Amino acid sequence: MLTAGRLDLSGEQVGRLVVTTRWRRCKNKRREIQWLCHCSCGRKTWVFTVNLRRLHTLSCGCFLADLTAKRSTTHGHTRGRTKSPEYRSWRAMIQRCTNPTNNRYSNYGGRGITVCPRWRDSFEHFLSDMGLRPNGQTLDRLNSDGNYEPGNCRWATASEQNRNRRPRRRKQAA
Repeated sequence: MLTAGRLDLSGEQVGRLVVTTRWRRCKNKRREIQWLCHCSCGRKTWVFTVNLRRLHTLSCGCFLADLTAKRSTTHGHTRGRTKSPEYRSWRAMIQRCTNPTNNRYSNYGGRGITVCPRWRDSFEHFLSDMGLRPNGQTLDRLNSDGNYEPGNCRWATASEQNRNRRPRRRKQAA
């Protein structure tokens, strides 16, 4: 619709944006018109007529942010640099068993303790098998000489883990 020599876009929806009746003439060389738009996320933004007509601007920027977050999220247990307790336990388990430079490798991977391929390749599988970690508990193997696998692991308290240790080797007198 053309009103007083300009296109009236008020009330139209373009992507996540709804165009209001407010507009302003920009102070650039072409004196282009910008429309005030309300985004579905609740924010307001000014958008040039040409960008609305050609569908170049579909949101206030939240659409791209949502798309990036969705593409980057695999399991939802990492927020920025903060990892969930379950994720930290999984990473530590992998490191102890596979990384020779890990300071605890000799007690795990160096002794032949391995992580089952299902868990080693996927945090999601580890999480589905083990569930969320209860407060005050950490990952424990029922058989301390066995591997990290669904039938041999549990979340346990420190006292439960202390009762489940392998026997200490005594030093032989020379």
